[in-house]
Amino acid sequence: MPRFDIHDAVQLSELINMVNRGDEVFITENDKCVAKLVGLSQSKGTIKFGSMKGKIWIADDFDGPLPDDIQAAFEGR
Repeated sequence: MPRFDIHDAVQLSELINMVNRGDEVFITENDKCVAKLVGLSQSKGTIKFGSMKGKIWIADDFDGPLPDDIQAAFEGR
């Protein structure tokens, strides 16, 4: 994990190149980490709507009112 003092981090393009190669770059100030530069996650694929059909079940009343005792617990009563 490369570390760079904030005063040495002015070469942002080089730091971004390091991140693009898979490194996490830590920016320090007075020997204390103040930032971490990481790459963005790549998309893990496309969403295929309906792909869980027949694999999950949702109760008909899943969004119905809660029983009074459970509702009271949520409200701190």
